[in-house]
Amino acid sequence: MPPEARSRAADRLDDDDYPAFTMGRAAEMIGTTPAFLRAIGEARLITPLRSEGGHRRYSRYQLRLAARARELVDAGTPIESACRIIILEDQLEEALRLNEQLRKEPAAGGDARSGTPGPGPRDS
Repeated sequence: MPPEARSRAADRLDDDDYPAFTMGRAAEMIGTTPAFLRAIGEARLITPLRSEGGHRRYSRYQLRLAARARELVDAGTPIESACRIIILEDQLEEALRLNEQLRKEPAAGGDARSGTPGPGPRDS
């Protein structure tokens, strides 16, 4: 393999979204079964990428979600409910991240921290 191809392959392994793991390896890594991974796929928590041969491939990000689902299911939460909880947790985390990012950017039309008024409701 040429050096540049090896470098690209190594870069992919650092990518949280790169589908590097087979179903068997993914199940082994999180201590569950392939059937569990199929079940959370059917519940639409994760959608594995398919290889050219049609085999499921999972990313590290998907494995973190699957591991969280397993924790909830092991604690007695039904699988559909566990998946919904994780989806909502993920959405909340993303909303908080975006909110923090927007707080760091200067406000358009004014800055609440400096007391400069920005766009707001009109007085009647």
